[in-house]
Amino acid sequence: MLRSGDTAPLFTLPDGDMEDFDMQTVRGNRHVVLFFYPRDNAPTCTRQAEEFSDHEYEFNKLDCIVLGISPDDCMTHAEFAAEHGLSIRLLADIEAEVCSLYGVWREKEVDGVKRKGVLRSTFIIDKDGQIRHALYDVTPKGHVAEVLALVREMEPEKANANRKKHRRNA
Repeated sequence: MLRSGDTAPLFTLPDGDMEDFDMQTVRGNRHVVLFFYPRDNAPTCTRQAEEFSDHEYEFNKLDCIVLGISPDDCMTHAEFAAEHGLSIRLLADIEAEVCSLYGVWREKEVDGVKRKGVLRSTFIIDKDGQIRHALYDVTPKGHVAEVLALVREMEPEKANANRKKHRRNA
């Protein structure tokens, strides 16, 4: 299980347009909100993805990109995004390798049957690739507002650190 302070694992996954996203490309450039969800078109997953999309502009203003990951394939992601007007990038982790790296691929019991699935989780990763917040088993209601507030808190911390550095150098 990953925790705050851990380095976020790097990965490359395709999106709904079958274009690869490489986590290494954002290191040093942008913050990342990485949310894992069980599957496209499930009511709760749909609401969560729509809410992240609705606030994408606010995340972008904070120099942060939002990425959703599920075990669904690229075509399913493309249809899901088109049907619901989603603007965030959805990544296909068909083999659940990245889900496993982030510790969200878990065994659960549904109707008496044990099977593996995604534990709805969100990771807030700073520009240096450090996990600032690891939120497991999240409840979607109010979650995006909570994540946005946590991302907003990251920028002032950096500004304060820079101010202290300049005072020491003066």
